[in-house]
Amino acid sequence: MDNFKELRWRERFQDLSKSFNKLEVALKRDHSDEIIRAGIIQFFEMTFELSWKTLKDYLESEGYEVKSPRATIQQAYQISVIKEGHQWIDALNKRNLMAHTYDEDLSLEAIHLIEKEYILLLRDLIKFFENEQ
Repeated sequence: MDNFKELRWRERFQDLSKSFNKLEVALKRDHSDEIIRAGIIQFFEMTFELSWKTLKDYLESEGYEVKSPRATIQQAYQISVIKEGHQWIDALNKRNLMAHTYDEDLSLEAIHLIEKEYILLLRDLIKFFENEQ
């Protein structure tokens, strides 16, 4: 294992952990306020971005070569780093939906997905990386 690449994923994981914690705190707020919903969506987008980039760094430290978010998710699923590959791909695809936080129906749908599905994926990934340290 390349020491630089290992150090890179571990450092990025620290940022991922901080972002994930902020997302969890935000999810405990009242979702009826559109500003809170926008914040939750922003924290999710940031956390998701850090998630796939941390996965990419981790996979590279393990000798895999991945270039894109989709390829990273697929490889992580193939080697059982993540369990729900289809849900991860769905989350990747729904990022575009989440850019439309000004549309109340879309923002409510995004919050529902984050709160009921995507937070579980992120939590499992956090646990995986914690066990790798």
